[in-house]
Amino acid sequence: MIELFSPESYKVAGQAIKRVVCNGCGPKGFGSWFVPNTLWGLSIEESCFIHDWMYDEGKTIKDKEEADRVFLNNMVRIIDSESSAIFKAIRRQRAMKYYSAVMDFGGPAFWDGK
Repeated sequence: MIELFSPESYKVAGQAIKRVVCNGCGPKGFGSWFVPNTLWGLSIEESCFIHDWMYDEGKTIKDKEEADRVFLNNMVRIIDSESSAIFKAIRRQRAMKYYSAVMDFGGPAFWDGK
């Protein structure tokens, strides 16, 4: 299993609290139906959970930007460790779409409740 970057608070949190804070890829609620937790069959769900966690803890625009960078970095780490050469390129392309989406449209999710 590849080690992903995550804040210490995420590493020590129990599953019950993670289930409250983290919903996986896509927006909470009905929107998460439209954004799969996989990139061409490869699960990136843990990357999404960490991203959700960092959004929940973040307070500033710098925190949001860091969470988005960590999200991309973690997706690429998973892709590079678990993909054949054929799948790496298309999975990286999809990961960039996910990254662009959170950069461009993640603001409301980040600022919600702050």
